[in-house]
Amino acid sequence: MLTNRQLFLLHNAQTSTSPLMLEVVKAEGNYLFDADGKKYLDLISGISVSNTGHRHPRVLAAIQKQLEQYLHTMVYGEYVQSPQTLLAKKLHDLLPNHSQFDQQPWASYFTNSGSEATEGAMKLAKRFTGRHEFVSFKNAYHGSTQGALSLMDTEEFKNPFRPLLPGVLHLDFNVVSELKNITKTTAAVFVEIVQSESGYIPADIDFVKALRELCTEKGTLLVVDECQTGLGRTGSFFAFENYGIVPDIILLAKALGGGMPMGAFVAPKPIMDCLSQNPALGHITTFGGHPVCCAAALENISVLQDENLMETVSEKEKLFRNELAGLSVSGSGLMLSIDLDKFENCKRIIDTCLAKGILSDWFLHAPHKLRIAPPLTISPEEIKWVCGVILESV
Repeated sequence: MLTNRQLFLLHNAQTSTSPLMLEVVKAEGNYLFDADGKKYLDLISGISVSNTGHRHPRVLAAIQKQLEQYLHTMVYGEYVQSPQTLLAKKLHDLLPNHSQFDQQPWASYFTNSGSEATEGAMKLAKRFTGRHEFVSFKNAYHGSTQGALSLMDTEEFKNPFRPLLPGVLHLDFNVVSELKNITKTTAAVFVEIVQSESGYIPADIDFVKALRELCTEKGTLLVVDECQTGLGRTGSFFAFENYGIVPDIILLAKALGGGMPMGAFVAPKPIMDCLSQNPALGHITTFGGHPVCCAAALENISVLQDENLMETVSEKEKLFRNELAGLSVSGSGLMLSIDLDKFENCKRIIDTCLAKGILSDWFLHAPHKLRIAPPLTISPEEIKWVCGVILESV
């Protein structure tokens, strides 16, 4: 009889020629457990997903409660489903007032992933502005579907899938002078407050403020991708809060669902309402906003708030930086990277950490950097242990 690992290689679509092949049989808190009974501290949270840890009891209880009520009932947007409605209201309550749409409510369109959120936001920006050109930044990552891929500048990932969407301009990140290329023909600018797959590079505050001012001047929508930064990873619920600006559209995913597949694009209602007419059903999804996922997401947000997890991020970041003194560390909050100069060095450290029970990874656009993005529930003792292993490995 074939093993699960052999079946995985035969029947699961492979995303690389060298998968990690870790067979997970259980996840709990900050740890994963493999088929041999070994446990691993999850230093990457499934790529910034498990902010409240794996299988938080309150999130599980919310899932169970919703399972006893109903699952899928109808395509998104037709029926009133309380998990969706309460989650959308919660996100509205967490967001600041939008200066251009003063006192107007924020509206959420729930999707299954961050890539889908990007796609929906691109359509929304075209519909609202009547324009079709986009601006994004070099080394950004907004997803892998064809529209999201068009926002990426890295030819290694794009060339095999051309033709892609035309009319996308890629500018240098954190370079204010580049912003002059945003014009009155630009529908939207997509930006990460902390560039995720280039090794956690934070945006400069002057750059973000200039970007916000220019988008307002040109009538261009500012889309902030919070798929990795959102839900407390930088110490505030949204990373843009630290910059004193308010976007026009916000992208959420990853940590939103508390471990369930969940994404969203969020905008003031006057913008979002464009998708309801001319044509009606201009953007539809069958499983987006699944009631079980929404119930999990709603409780997940409450856990972040009730357990004050966001308030601990700054001190935990300082501890990581202090313990890793002497290494080149960049990032913000609990999304940090260590520059190890070349991929071979990074791979060696990852393999050494894996052997000692720590799961880490590199970055799509920065394979020479080690990813550190643990659950926000990681303890000071666990941080010191992880750093000790990394330093010893280096």
